[in-house]
Amino acid sequence: MDNKIVDTPNPTLVTLRDNKAKWNLPEYRRTGYRTLHKINRYGLLLRSDHVLLLDKNNKDEIDEMNSVKEMINHKSFCSLIVGRGQEIFYEKYAKDFSDETPHTIMSISKMFLNLFVGELVEKNELQLDKPISYYLPNIGDGYSKATVQNALNMNIINAFTEDYTDSYSTSFMHETVGGWRIPNEGEDEMYQEDFLNSIRTDGSNSVINNSDNAFYKSANSDVIALLIEKLSGRKLREWLLSSVEAMGLEDGLYMATDRGGMPWLSGGGCLIARDLLRMGLLFSRRGVGIRNRAAGSGKFIDDTVSEKGPKYMHLKDEKYVYYANQTMKSNNWIGHSGYGGQFLMINLETNVVASFFSVLETESATDEDYKAKMILMLEEVSSKKYS
Repeated sequence: MDNKIVDTPNPTLVTLRDNKAKWNLPEYRRTGYRTLHKINRYGLLLRSDHVLLLDKNNKDEIDEMNSVKEMINHKSFCSLIVGRGQEIFYEKYAKDFSDETPHTIMSISKMFLNLFVGELVEKNELQLDKPISYYLPNIGDGYSKATVQNALNMNIINAFTEDYTDSYSTSFMHETVGGWRIPNEGEDEMYQEDFLNSIRTDGSNSVINNSDNAFYKSANSDVIALLIEKLSGRKLREWLLSSVEAMGLEDGLYMATDRGGMPWLSGGGCLIARDLLRMGLLFSRRGVGIRNRAAGSGKFIDDTVSEKGPKYMHLKDEKYVYYANQTMKSNNWIGHSGYGGQFLMINLETNVVASFFSVLETESATDEDYKAKMILMLEEVSSKKYS
């Protein structure tokens, strides 16, 4: 009798082609993005005990904006919500999407780090001009001489690469750490800290960026997350839970982790659309949460707009998006994009927040023209002073 137990690789996590897991291939991505909270191998679910109430106060002028019409009629569209305070001015969903569907927020997750760093800076527990090795003595030479501020601003050079048009960039290799794919046969599964400590310089023995352009590396964010946990003596899970409870999330935050349970803050979050709005509303209130709770630093959030960061991307004419303190910024707003078509924008002058979900089904999950139109649309929507 043959007692051999037969197994097979988990089908959603296998690398099928183009060095991408099945869920991230164009034909599966739209479904994959709204089920990633169940696909990733390791994760947390954090829910709030109380919920920030939101009331409808429709502003018809939003629906009449040509930029809005273009984006909500695009095949990639999933949802758009605009609000201020505790009011929703506009809420629209694609036919195959709903207000109860969790969706990956990808790199919008990085904005949690703005809150955590802001708290530590306000308490004088973190000095941004210190080299990272001052706080993380075991970090590799890809980060050891970089300042905390330059890591926050995506303003360093090292061997970690994040080019979505190159499916063999290090960022895709990083996916095994966070459980978004399974390692190749015979490869060891690394913990986040070990992976980050292994990152080296690009061979120049320097981490200095001599250009005025950002070098976007999600590993920077995870290094900052590791630093926060080590410096504060407080688990990242606890930092996240405090934020979730201050935001008053209705459904909750789904967060991917490494095998040891360390949250993957560079891109592991998933939220329903209204909870993404609630996240942005906390920033608009400068960190003031429900029930006298708080997360982040109002001063640090305001300082982020004026922080001189490198250019992240060109929008049009002489207009650019810049990168500072784990946010993207331009004019009077801060926010962040997510790989494949998401954006959260907070206008710090009008306090209007706009959250957008979509899924690009290109091979690379990128389209720079689409991204620029998305950002310009959200800028137009959030800059209005609605009565």
